[in-house]
Order: sequence, then C-alpha cells, then structure tokens
Amino acid sequence: MNTKAKFPPAIYVLTAIFVAGCFAMQLFGGKATGRATFSKDSKYYFDGSISRETLEHYLDRAVTAGYFLVPGNPENYLFPYREDDIRMLQNIGAKFIGRAIYRWSEESNLGDPAFLDYAKRLIDRMHEYDPEIIFQGCLFEHVSADVNNLKIPSWVFEAFQLPAEDRTFRVEEMVKRINPSAEVMMRSRRGGGTPIINHLETQLWFYFLARSYIDIGVEAFHLGQVELISRDDPDKTHYAAFLQKIRAYAKEKARRHYVLLDGHTPKGGFVKDGVSLLDFNSFPLRVKEVTDKPMEGILEVGYGDGIYRKSQGAISPSGWKAESMPYLVEFDNFGIRREPPAGVANHNDHFCWGYDDITWFAVQDEDDRNKWLWYAFDWLRKTDPNGHLQMCVIRMISGPQGEQSFRSYFANTRSVACPAGYSQEETIKEIWNTRLK
Repeated sequence: MNTKAKFPPAIYVLTAIFVAGCFAMQLFGGKATGRATFSKDSKYYFDGSISRETLEHYLDRAVTAGYFLVPGNPENYLFPYREDDIRMLQNIGAKFIGRAIYRWSEESNLGDPAFLDYAKRLIDRMHEYDPEIIFQGCLFEHVSADVNNLKIPSWVFEAFQLPAEDRTFRVEEMVKRINPSAEVMMRSRRGGGTPIINHLETQLWFYFLARSYIDIGVEAFHLGQVELISRDDPDKTHYAAFLQKIRAYAKEKARRHYVLLDGHTPKGGFVKDGVSLLDFNSFPLRVKEVTDKPMEGILEVGYGDGIYRKSQGAISPSGWKAESMPYLVEFDNFGIRREPPAGVANHNDHFCWGYDDITWFAVQDEDDRNKWLWYAFDWLRKTDPNGHLQMCVIRMISGPQGEQSFRSYFANTRSVACPAGYSQEETIKEIWNTRLK
C-alpha cells in the first residue's frame, strides 16, 4: 500500500488561482432570491422541531467541510478551490455541511463585517440551488487570547438582561477553573484555553457566536468536547440553561425555527434528567491498526473509547424517545504522533499508524481510500444502525511535513479547478445513491 499522497504540477495551482478570481466575481456579484420555501412533502422537511426519521435522512448525507464558509487567502490555500467545492457538494448531493464555519483562534475576524457577509452570501447561493441544505457552525472547546480584541455587541448583554458595556470579551474570565488547582489543565500555550460553561463570560461568547451564525442562515452547531466545557458543571445545569437560550433564539429567528446540536460524547451521550441536550451524538472514527498489515485500519466495537453500540438512550430535544440516540462518526484531525513515530502501530493511543484519522486516510492510495469508504459505510450500517458515517470532503491534514503544500484534504475529483483533489467525490456519490433509500 502506497503511503504517500501525490501532488500536481505548479501550472494547476496557477490555473486554480485564476478560477478563484472568477469565483469571487460570481459570489459577490450574485443576488439571493429571497427567503426559501420548503415543501412539506419532502423527507427533509422540518419546522420548529425535527423527527428522528428526518434527522437521520440528514445524517445519511452529512459531510465534514471545514471552513467552507470562511473567507480564504493565498496562505491557507482554501479560497482557490471554493468554486469547485461548490460543484463537488452539489454533485454528491450533500445535505448536512458540517464544520462549515468556526473560529479556532483568530476570533477577532468576526469583528469584520466582511467575514460574516462572505458566509451569508455563500449560504444564500447554496440555498438557491437547494434550500434544504443545513450548514453547521461550531462552539468549540478552545478560545484564544485574540478574543480580547473583539468588542461585545450590545445585543449580547441585552439577551442576558445585563446593562450594555463598552468592552471586549475577556478570555481570562472564560478559561479559569472553579477549582483553582485544576486551572492549568485547561490552558493553551497561546494564552487561551477551554471556555468553562459555568462562567457568564463563556455564555456571552457562545451566545455571540450562535446568534451571529443563525442570523446568516446556519441551522446546526457542533459543540465540540462538551465534557471538557462542562467539567465544572457535573449536573449540566449551566449548560442546559444556556442551550435553551440558543434554542429560544432559533425558535424565533432560524430559517426553520430550529437548530440541531451535537457534540463529542465519549460517554455515549450528554443527558440531563433523561433528556438529551443534543439532537444527536458525534465522535471520531477511532480507526484500529491491523498490526500485521502495515498502514491498514479497521473499525471495531469496543476499541478505545469509540462510540459504536454505546450511544445512550434518551428523550430527544424534539420530544421523541430513543433507545439509542443517532450519532455521526467523523474523520478527526489532531496531528501526528511523535513517539513512537508515524508508521508504527500502537493501540494505546488514538492515532492510526501514528496519524490522525484524516491524515491516515489521505496518505493512502486513491484506490485504497475509495475501498475503505465502502467498507466503513457498510460496516457501520451492519454493526450499529444508529450510527452514520460523516463523509469528509474538506479538512486540514497534518502532513507528512514537506509532502503536502496545501495542508488540506479535498474529496474533489482532481482537475485543473482543484489540483489538490484526492478524488473521492464519485465514490461518495455512488455509496449514497446505491446504499440509501
């Protein structure tokens, strides 16, 4: 099995930049057609709440498309392929666009009106093609010191019935622990850390994100590592109250008067008093190395902290009861193992042959990547029908350093419009069109 990805000649990159310029004119010169109408006869219809059947139709066609709604630049290599990304998503028939907009550091970008305006224009454009598509934003377990440069709008204070203040967010008031002796555990090297939900400042920050995203057409939020964010809220009192505030705003202002919430749930759920705070669970794939077959990986019930057959039963936020809540499994990204080095099997960590999920996947040969998607999709449907495979179409990878100048995996079919494509889009399309009802 070839463990090195192959990359295109420089002429493709120059051509892609030209395509990007054309796309910019199309994107910002286009006009939205107005508020979409939704057919009640569609299997994707919902308004104010969502049935399990409808939710699972969306999860069946869920993708990870990191930063899809975020303005790009020549340095991060995202913008040059946006036009082809749009074509790819339309071609495969994606319905749930995961991780489409978020901030992992560089929070002050949200203070630039052009940042959210770009996202709104792109959402409007996609909804002209298919008004049923759901875009997901993220309220992550990380905030950096750059949030100190972002001014708090008056409407955030008003939502919490507080007098408006002329100030910025304060990262120190988000990341401090209730137990001072544990505070260092939540810090990052960049002066930020994990926001703790007990703190009012954290709730102001998350509310700002949620409302800003809802107002541009986002209808779902990934809450990241909810167990970390709620580490000082063991009975989930603070988290439940805060999420209700988001849901109340969505009830009034969201496109279909509802938002879907999920988060990583290593314990199989995020439940309070028998009711799930999340509409569905999510978790990384946790690919297990086949030690006598270098670079091969499989899925296995009970391996590590995987969620397979572990999703808890609960009453959903929409009121239906589940013996096991539906969930997504995704290709996670978290880096390359240093010791032992990449290429060595070690079942005592979350790496697969020393790589995170999506980097391990990316370094396979194209044929092996396509075969593995078929395998993973069929294995999950047979092993635990509550689970759904979130196809990865755009996500940052971690290397190998020096081999990947673009630092992102793209499922796009490789072409002049996307020279860094890994060519999984037709496989995804075929799987969905042949396996889904």
